[in-house]
Amino acid sequence: MLKSMTGFGRTEQAIGDKTFLIDIKSLNGKQFELQLKMPSFLKPFEFEIRKVLSQGLGRGTIECIISLKQTGSSKPFTINTQLVKAYYEPLSELSKELSLDASNILSSLLKLPEVIMPTGDTLTAEEWQQFAQILRAAIEDLNNHRADEGRSLQQDLLLRIENIVKSQQEVSLLEPRRQQKTREGLLKILHEQVGKENYDANRLEQELIYYIEKMDISEELVRLKNHCDYFKTIIEEDNEENGKKLSFVLQEIGREINTTGAKAYDSAIQKLVVIMKDELEKAKEQVLNVL
Repeated sequence: MLKSMTGFGRTEQAIGDKTFLIDIKSLNGKQFELQLKMPSFLKPFEFEIRKVLSQGLGRGTIECIISLKQTGSSKPFTINTQLVKAYYEPLSELSKELSLDASNILSSLLKLPEVIMPTGDTLTAEEWQQFAQILRAAIEDLNNHRADEGRSLQQDLLLRIENIVKSQQEVSLLEPRRQQKTREGLLKILHEQVGKENYDANRLEQELIYYIEKMDISEELVRLKNHCDYFKTIIEEDNEENGKKLSFVLQEIGREINTTGAKAYDSAIQKLVVIMKDELEKAKEQVLNVL
């Protein structure tokens, strides 16, 4: 069954006096590309967080935002009171000398370098294990969204492939008539331009056989049908990451369709080739969304 690369997941859960909110958004991407935003005290676990996300999400352009809601007595930051006092005295003297309003001096002090410092606290080993479970829950929520969208993608892709197969079957029915029509057309031109009595019938027959064989598209039609069958087999596989494989098969399907069109020399077949190409392009667009 297929999974889409796009989705959204969210989880909120408390660990002790810290409440974590994790939002994960996934978009299309050829590889795993991660934009990670998190509180500074989680930096020691950044490598592990990236590893969990990579293993759980596969490829795609991922944005993960980890927010912290403080509860209880937990402090997300500390104020360097000694430094504030050291800043205050000269600033207070300066404001008096210049006759400035000192009512906003505190807000100015808090903006000065190293006055407000992030807390040095980090997660314990036990808290990290709990946090990893919260992260995996957000990943599972996102993957559930991916699976829902994947079902819609699967239905649409199967429809495109079935439409290509129907057109392929119609071309197969037209192929014998096309060969006979080509033979009759060449003979008619030869009779009109050269005259029936002015050429070797046996040699002509050999040349006609060679020419018609060069125009034969039966092998292309067989390979096209086989590729379509293989495409449907891949979709039914119990593998969550089949997007690249399906894309490769669509390239092979396109090659057989193009060759059929190049060798057809028949307006009815060319119309069917155009229909198949249109369905193929729609399938290619959808496969870009498949994990």
